[in-house]
Amino acid sequence: MGAVDARPQVPEGLPGSTSYHGKSPYVLFTARATGADGRYRAIAVGGNFQVSDGTVVPGTGIIAISLADVEATLHKLLLVELIVTLVVIAAAGGAAWWLIRVGLRPLTEMEGAAEDIAAGDLSRRIETTDETTEVGRLGRALNVMLEKIETAFAQRSASEARLRRFVADASHELRTPLTSIRGYAELFRRGARSRPDDLEKSMLRIEDESARMGVLVDELLLLARLDQGPKLDREPIDLAQVATDAVADARVVQPDRPIAISIDEPVTVEGDDTRLRQVAANLMSNALEHTPPATPVHVSLRRDGEEAVLEVADEGPGLDEEHAAKVFDRFFRVDPARARENGGAGLGLAIVAAIVEAHGGSVSVETAPGAGARFIVRLPVAVRPDATEPKQGPTEPEEASAEAAEQA
Repeated sequence: MGAVDARPQVPEGLPGSTSYHGKSPYVLFTARATGADGRYRAIAVGGNFQVSDGTVVPGTGIIAISLADVEATLHKLLLVELIVTLVVIAAAGGAAWWLIRVGLRPLTEMEGAAEDIAAGDLSRRIETTDETTEVGRLGRALNVMLEKIETAFAQRSASEARLRRFVADASHELRTPLTSIRGYAELFRRGARSRPDDLEKSMLRIEDESARMGVLVDELLLLARLDQGPKLDREPIDLAQVATDAVADARVVQPDRPIAISIDEPVTVEGDDTRLRQVAANLMSNALEHTPPATPVHVSLRRDGEEAVLEVADEGPGLDEEHAAKVFDRFFRVDPARARENGGAGLGLAIVAAIVEAHGGSVSVETAPGAGARFIVRLPVAVRPDATEPKQGPTEPEEASAEAAEQA
């Protein structure tokens, strides 16, 4: 017979007892034992059992196993689970902190960029991040905004520089005729009126300088109005007639100058007749004044798609790249001394560019040293040139066609 280590605290109503009414022949239960610590897992079975004296009696047999090892293992598992949980929570917290720092780093850079921009550094940019995130898209939007701001400030600075240069040049140009007028007036005051020849010379010079100053003021006022985007008196204009009249006027000024004109077909544009005639006249005047007297000048007019193309080309000395880039600037003159002798202030081509731009067109120059210069004006043709009658008389080819029809 074995020894009994401990006796479990048996509950009532087990199989084999009179109070048991269950159908199962055994019952599992957990209980504490007398004379031992911890809990036991026991099974109670009802039946007939042989006792020590050899007799068989009905009763309940109980077999119990200590749960000490199981509970110790469970405690260890709970401790391991707790430690692992704490480690996972700490790692997750660290990863979340790192991700937040990485995600907010662009915002820190944006803050620094904003401070630099407030200090005047408009070249500062934000390093691009993942543009699929909101912070990345915000950084890209800020970079685009900074580029536009920097461009706007650069344009404003350039505009202010041009304005200062314009004011300085205008002051200089106005000072020159005023100085001459003052000088001849002083000469008259000192006694030129007693000498008829000197008096007439002084009056002529005063008149010439006054006229020159008046032309300069008129040109400056015209440029100022064009800069403000004035409403032009638009009407259908026969550009062929405008070019033909400009060539005819140039031939009157320099009868010996070889001037050729080529017109593929009449082209009608919507524009201001006075201003477009000024464009053609200024281009012709530029060709006559800046080339030797016998230099040929070629004028052509053609249609290129939806644009009318007017070209004035000469076979003169041409311009280098540096001068060609500034040829449409105000008060720019390749030879200032010669331009002043001709009464020019360097505004003719600037007026051409302003008028053409006001008509929605463009003007450019093709030139090289020793290869002459070709000024090209492009203007949009009239939307419905056949629906309205252009304001000009017929060109020479049209007159010839009319005469041929009358003879027929």
